[in-house]
Amino acid sequence: MALLEVTNLGISFGGLQAVSGLDLSIEPRRLYGLIGPNGAGKTTVFNMLTGMYAPGEGTIRLDGVDITGKNPAFICKEGIARTFQNIRLFQDMSVLDNVKVGMHNRVEYNMWHGIFRDRTYREKEAQMEERSMELLRVFGIDQRAQLKASQLPYGEQRKLEICRALASEPKLLLLDEPAAGMNPNETMELRETVRKVRDDFGIAILLIEHDMKFVMGICEELTVLEYGRAIAHGDPETVCNDPRVITAYLGGDDD
Repeated sequence: MALLEVTNLGISFGGLQAVSGLDLSIEPRRLYGLIGPNGAGKTTVFNMLTGMYAPGEGTIRLDGVDITGKNPAFICKEGIARTFQNIRLFQDMSVLDNVKVGMHNRVEYNMWHGIFRDRTYREKEAQMEERSMELLRVFGIDQRAQLKASQLPYGEQRKLEICRALASEPKLLLLDEPAAGMNPNETMELRETVRKVRDDFGIAILLIEHDMKFVMGICEELTVLEYGRAIAHGDPETVCNDPRVITAYLGGDDD
């Protein structure tokens, strides 16, 4: 059974059909790409998968559980985490605390433990800190744990956002333009990091990205959107040579 099964997914805003009739099937431990021109509906799909938007039609099932229209907290706990097109960190909090925030759905002590800071609280906090440092080491930013998030270079802020998403222990990680704003060296390093995350954590990854060199070098399957509809699906080489995809990106003769 597929990890994520999306059937006939659609949503409209007023008279605009932003996404229509989308089918998507993602297997465990695979690297998928969702690509298309600006305005194709890619981030809207992410927003529906994570509960930020309620679909107008269709169903979303994660590991057999129907999560269609559920709230973001429920979906996160079921196993979907994401990053955003524009970095959304707690800039005035430490790097370490940003990661610990990602564990909110795994916290095992209640309000009273927190108020009195008893042994249960101290033990759980120590466990969270240890796990957070392990995640930071994966991304090579553990030495910056006590810095404010705003003090990190741009590329490391991107890594921290992925690190925070992993802290929620997802089955599926959604990356919205993870290479945006990165220089070529940072992009190459990120590509290896994403592969390592998939392999070491055993999760599936679905990413949106406009950098086609990045996409071709990392994704095993691609789905292409145009005006909210899927126009192609398959391995990267097949998709990128599809005449419909070429037209969508570059325009036809009349254009």
